[in-house]
Amino acid sequence: MAKLTLPAHGISIGDGQPLTVMAGMNVLESRDLALTICEHLKAVCERLELPYIFKASFDKANRSSISSYRGPGLEEGLKIFSDVKTAFDVPVITDYHTPEQAEPVAEVAEVIQVPAFLCRQTDLVVAGAKAVAARDGWLHVKKAQFLAPWDCKNIISKVGEVTGSKNPTILCERGASFGYNNLVVDMLGIPAMKALGVPVTIDATHAVQLPGADPRTAGGSTGGRREGVSVIAKSAVAAGADGIFLEFHPDPDKALCDGPSCLPLESAEPLLKTLKTIHETVRA
Repeated sequence: MAKLTLPAHGISIGDGQPLTVMAGMNVLESRDLALTICEHLKAVCERLELPYIFKASFDKANRSSISSYRGPGLEEGLKIFSDVKTAFDVPVITDYHTPEQAEPVAEVAEVIQVPAFLCRQTDLVVAGAKAVAARDGWLHVKKAQFLAPWDCKNIISKVGEVTGSKNPTILCERGASFGYNNLVVDMLGIPAMKALGVPVTIDATHAVQLPGADPRTAGGSTGGRREGVSVIAKSAVAAGADGIFLEFHPDPDKALCDGPSCLPLESAEPLLKTLKTIHETVRA
């Protein structure tokens, strides 16, 4: 097992630590909405005494359709993240998509994320590892939908080649492709990845996606089973997950990306309260 710390915020994940909450919105829609969601989630996590990291994407580069909303882009997105950090003094997690983006993203986000489809791209992983290692940040790596949990050891090894013994990797489970238009989460993968010596999180939002199966767009976007988010989250925390990755929206059906998979903002507190109890019970 392992423990990682963000010194600037006093947040730790892993051995003996509280359940880390990485939560926010899927993609940045506006500055005001980002501030609203962060304010609500930070307050919830403070009441529950859970470490909180704000999550959002500046660009969704893997949308089903070329006409789908992708976000404000790198420059504007980083400005919004800076405003969120200034307003609420919280760390930020966001994904990057090319090696060239690693440095500018890590300048703003304490945790940078390798998208699941790209987790075997060596140049991308190495660039991110170098960027966070220089700033005492974390590299959050989504396990690909086609990758076995134990095969993540190769990702950890790549990061270790450039960071040495202080490996900043966190692995994230988000389901495996199961036939067409469906994902399945194998909860045995949680302890299998933890056995590799790094903290592990669960992306309960994307684990309930139905890729290319949104009936509202005739397959032009990803569908989802919103009612399954809490089931996946509770199961993964019971299986030993160190952190939870969730997406919320004041009106999920009007979210500009992955609405069928995200939760109503008002549901955050009861769900996180339950997850905290499960996490404490498992650790006890």
